[in-house]
Amino acid sequence: MSTNDFFRIRLSTIRPLEAIPFDIFIYIDSKMINYLKQGGIMKTEKVVSLHQKDTGESFYVGMKDKQLYRDYVKSSMNSVTISNNDKAAILRESSIALLEDLFENPDVGQALMDSKPIVSDLLKFMEIAPESISNLISLSGHDFYTYNHSFDVSIYSLGLGQALGFDKKTLEELGQSSLFHDVGKRNVSLDILCKKGPLDENEWAQMRMHPQFGLKILNEQPNISEAIRAACYEHHESWSGGGYPQDISGHEIHPFGRIVALTDTYDAMTTQRSYNVPMKPSEALTMMKEKLSGRFDPDMLKAMYSVLFKMKAAS
Repeated sequence: MSTNDFFRIRLSTIRPLEAIPFDIFIYIDSKMINYLKQGGIMKTEKVVSLHQKDTGESFYVGMKDKQLYRDYVKSSMNSVTISNNDKAAILRESSIALLEDLFENPDVGQALMDSKPIVSDLLKFMEIAPESISNLISLSGHDFYTYNHSFDVSIYSLGLGQALGFDKKTLEELGQSSLFHDVGKRNVSLDILCKKGPLDENEWAQMRMHPQFGLKILNEQPNISEAIRAACYEHHESWSGGGYPQDISGHEIHPFGRIVALTDTYDAMTTQRSYNVPMKPSEALTMMKEKLSGRFDPDMLKAMYSVLFKMKAAS
């Protein structure tokens, strides 16, 4: 069996002491081994212990059971016995597990389509449990450069879109756009993406190409909207000019590009990486307002304060 026949899961999404409706596999020594058969039960202590040791690359479910897993997670989200904070953990971990599979899918158009349920689940949870939204951000800690970062940028972008009064359809498209804003990093060397320290001049030059790489990838797919392309291609442009790759400014930048420029920077500043200490939310926003303000739409930056105030007030 190839790992292509499976997708990763996080054990924190598994409900202890209940029969599991799918097989769970563990990947050891380049082999996929059936760890728990359908109908099996895991004790609470076992789930907690294994999840603490899990790097996010150990436990899998077969592709044939993908819908079963989605339905299983949905049943958790609808449960009256699970707290909203625990639901936030389940939603985050299950979404990131599914994102890993989507981001590795060579068919980006299909991946975008498959991301719609993730965005819908996020919007629904943000509506029914606003007091737990901050938990969607603060939980988990796997690879900054890929799934976590894209997920967090999507949460912040959806919150900002809500603060700006976007309707549901626009929010859904914004959620997809922000999830895939870094799709061009598929074409950047993995050594650069995962480097434990600042990039040198040549590495930075390649990294700066990811908006062009992303636009090329999206242009090869049918029916990709202008807004999704813009979030990918324009999220490193600057409100006052001087950004890349086009050096456009102000309202020349698509609203989605302006939103992701802000949320992408904010998440990078407040997330732990190997070579920096994360800033506190208030410190990051103060720096963005006082020292980096020319880079961002001032109305959107002001609205971001209200998003973070709501999250802080609810946490």
